[in-house]
Amino acid sequence: MKVIADLTVIPIGIGVSLSPYVVACEKVLREAGVEIQLHANGTNVEGEWDAVMGAMKRCHEAVHAMGVPRIFTVVKLGTRTDRDQTMDQKIESVQQKLAAGG
Repeated sequence: MKVIADLTVIPIGIGVSLSPYVVACEKVLREAGVEIQLHANGTNVEGEWDAVMGAMKRCHEAVHAMGVPRIFTVVKLGTRTDRDQTMDQKIESVQQKLAAGG
């Protein structure tokens, strides 16, 4: 089953700068071969269910390996069975409606 996830990994106990941990997680997601779109407060991840879930687990492992004692993660998941839909298609649909005045 294909899934689109909105993933936010929040390291706790390391200070206020999070970019090194975001970079580590982004590298993991790229290596996993899933589609990703970084945004200001997380990353959208698209792919087969098992690949996405495994990649999110490996993000945790990578961030813990950097010395982070605790991680809080927020995940939103979406699946469809009526048709295939990509992250890009979802965004394009809204942009088209905005452009049409809707």
